[in-house]
Amino acid sequence: MKTRIVIGMSGGVDSSVAAWLLKEQGYEVIGLFMKNWEDDDTDEYCTSREDLIDAVSVAELIGIEIEAVNFAQEYRDRVFRNFLEEYQAGRTPNPDVLCNAEIKFKAFLDHALKIGAGRIATGHYARVREIDGRFELMKAVDATKDQSYFLYRLNQAQLGRTLFPLGHMLKRDVRTLAQRLGLPNHAKRDSTGICFIGERPFREFLMRYLSTEPGPMQTPDGGRVGTHQGLMYYTIGQRQGLGIGGPGEAWYVAGKDLARNTLVVVQGHDHPALFRDSLQALDLNWISGSPPPAPAVYMAKTRYRQPDTPCSLAPLQQGECTLSFPTPQRAITPGQSAVLYEREVCLGGGIIS
Repeated sequence: MKTRIVIGMSGGVDSSVAAWLLKEQGYEVIGLFMKNWEDDDTDEYCTSREDLIDAVSVAELIGIEIEAVNFAQEYRDRVFRNFLEEYQAGRTPNPDVLCNAEIKFKAFLDHALKIGAGRIATGHYARVREIDGRFELMKAVDATKDQSYFLYRLNQAQLGRTLFPLGHMLKRDVRTLAQRLGLPNHAKRDSTGICFIGERPFREFLMRYLSTEPGPMQTPDGGRVGTHQGLMYYTIGQRQGLGIGGPGEAWYVAGKDLARNTLVVVQGHDHPALFRDSLQALDLNWISGSPPPAPAVYMAKTRYRQPDTPCSLAPLQQGECTLSFPTPQRAITPGQSAVLYEREVCLGGGIIS
């Protein structure tokens, strides 16, 4: 009997090509379309109806079954609630990280196993390597599309059940193959925005769920230069939307003082207040399980698409770690993830505190 693989199909080109590749490799492939947002599921911002049509069209073309499943309650409880709590606390969360850990590789994996899957697959650009019964998360061959940063919270059980068919491919080759196969979504643009919620005016979206409290914008020495609309709307390093006029260089967000409801801003892209030479991270996840990485020099990312940068991992204490950088890093942002690498292997990481 063929091994049954359930692949998450979003309606995009990546998961579509991944599904075709799996079928070509001889697996019994079943597509699964996840609907995870219902609050305002309109075509203006959340294109789930169009995406489902695309996913079904691809499944019919390549000759596989597909079903739709609703994980909206799981998404609200496990991801969106945390998302709002983090913004309310003045941090800037990355919902894609938690969405992968709690929905795409937990709720989805549980459902797939119930319908007899041996493994699951997604269209992520990453790789899994097994060595002596342990599974390693590795960067994709296409460095410009590598998504291991978003997957660092996965564990051994999840990785051992997961295939990433696109991990060895370049994005341009995926597009070319999709066009050659005649997939109806071969030219569809990649999705951006909040995981499963889509692209939308972010400030207006948050206002529907969280109360706002305007307050002063001040320089580090206490000079008032404007009024912010609510600390949750701003992130460290932000330039756009501050509304500060006057001469001189552009203004940037350098910090948040929650106790005084004050947004700290500075002038100049390279202002010293925007740089830090260390960070603390909490809520750690190490992919190997145990033991955690030994104190040493590794490479790290403190945000997606940031080039790997050397760092020193200090001894772990009480569920947190300290990363120190020989070259100060710009706009280290509480709520984002610090992810550690050893060459091509993603070791894990934590939430910047």
